[in-house]
Amino acid sequence: MHEFELINNYFSKISKKNKSALNLNDDVFFDKKKCIVVSVDTYVIGSHFIDFKSPDLVIKKCLRSSISDLICKGVKPKFYFISASGNKKKFTKKNLSILSKALQNEQKKYKMILSGGDTTFSNKLSFTIISLGYSKKVIYRNKAKLNDDIYVTGNIGDSFIGLQVLKKKIKVNNKLSNFFIKKYYLPNLQISFTKHLLKIANASIDISDGLIDDLKKMLNRQNLSFQLIEKKIPVSNNLNKLIKSKKLEKMKIISNGDDYQVLFTADPNKSRIIKNISSSTGIKISKIGKIISGKKRSLVINEKGLQIEPKIKGYMHKF
Repeated sequence: MHEFELINNYFSKISKKNKSALNLNDDVFFDKKKCIVVSVDTYVIGSHFIDFKSPDLVIKKCLRSSISDLICKGVKPKFYFISASGNKKKFTKKNLSILSKALQNEQKKYKMILSGGDTTFSNKLSFTIISLGYSKKVIYRNKAKLNDDIYVTGNIGDSFIGLQVLKKKIKVNNKLSNFFIKKYYLPNLQISFTKHLLKIANASIDISDGLIDDLKKMLNRQNLSFQLIEKKIPVSNNLNKLIKSKKLEKMKIISNGDDYQVLFTADPNKSRIIKNISSSTGIKISKIGKIISGKKRSLVINEKGLQIEPKIKGYMHKF
């Protein structure tokens, strides 16, 4: 069974009395009275990062993907906790020094601070990160409305290509290799967008498992579907050139996750406001589709103008 079946079948029932748990169907815990927002994520070698040759890049990727859960809810992270499991081969004095320095740099960048954690011996390297912020309001996952516009920040797809380069499944020149690998390890989080998101979005999620899968998750408890326009889905100039030169399928590339951009829906009358926010903040915000009735099938209008059913699946843990 996949991770969502596991949660629904065994854990959702025992959290029902806790409204702040949001039915275990959102990215965070939100205590509205105390204005506390919390997210928890675990990262395991082999599943979330392929090796530990660059400890600084690995821990930065783990931390950024964790606080991304708060950012997509319109919340700035304030504190974080780390539980680390490993052994003396991974946690050498040199590696620990590198990890410490990397975390210091991230704290300065995102204005947050390490507040606790745990260390455990294990032959399998992993990090569990708890991120915490304060807010009177969050953007929930399942609050999209019929006829909402669908938006995404930044570009998507670069991270997946970076992973393929690291796995030696795709060959590019050194300049492009460095570009895509950097996008894989260091996602550009839109933290300055949080205060604006609260004013414009009806529903939101971060793109961690892939555009299509995360959009389906955002609508999973609503009688709604989506319509995407492929040519409006934003990719970088480097990725666009790579797609053309190697004749790659754009929809496959942008459906694999690890982008950590904000995917959100908003009322059509907010379009001008969103354009102004994009212009004033310098954050790329692209309108890529529309929320439609659940009586209709979700679809993608491809580059040729044809309507196709999005069958591509993103990343999913299976047990």
